[in-house]
Amino acid sequence: MNCGGTHATPCSEILARVYSYIDGELGEDNCHEIRLHLDECGSCLAEYGLEEAVKKLVAKHCGCDPVPGDLRGKVLHRLELARADQELREAGAD
Repeated sequence: MNCGGTHATPCSEILARVYSYIDGELGEDNCHEIRLHLDECGSCLAEYGLEEAVKKLVAKHCGCDPVPGDLRGKVLHRLELARADQELREAGAD
């Protein structure tokens, strides 16, 4: 994903780390970098909101069940495919 704006860190890098950010798995420097980016990039902020909502929904409905080890990878892969598809559609519209 690319919003077309100029940022210190590209949108694709921020979105690749958003789950780690949501899970609290990043150091303070990385968290600060992501917060700064989200403050200035509406597209990534909207994507972050979606990612956070999905995570909360999964936690709510699957919180008691053990999570299969490969689930996160599968979800991230599907999200990446959806992003790539969206980027192709946006590029075709130009």
